[in-house]
Amino acid sequence: MRNPVIRSKLVYCSAVLLAVILGLGTRAYGNQLPSFVSEHFGDALWAGMIYFGSRVLFTRRPLWMSLVLSLGFSFGIEFSQLYQAEWILEVRATTAGGLILGRGFLWIDLVRYTAGILFCYWIDRILCNRSRMI
Repeated sequence: MRNPVIRSKLVYCSAVLLAVILGLGTRAYGNQLPSFVSEHFGDALWAGMIYFGSRVLFTRRPLWMSLVLSLGFSFGIEFSQLYQAEWILEVRATTAGGLILGRGFLWIDLVRYTAGILFCYWIDRILCNRSRMI
């Protein structure tokens, strides 16, 4: 593929899809995974998906911008869970609403999100630097 921006977008879309599949896998097969993995990796993978999604949207922007935007978005979603109006609780009660918006505020989720985003950012930096060397 000759256009590096389109190639990058396809790679980031693939990373989003991989994060979704792995994240849903931690939910579906949580009882078969080590407890640390089933408790923490789903949220970290969700945040990683947000990071890679921001890279799809902002491919030409610096990596640090996606780092900051994805942290802000993830933290915003978590803090929005403190809002407990009836209509938003009904949305969160659905499968999609629960996966996207979460169900209840937890401080540990902020740590999980940060770990997932920093891990994906780190991998992204390594791969971006490596592709420049080739």
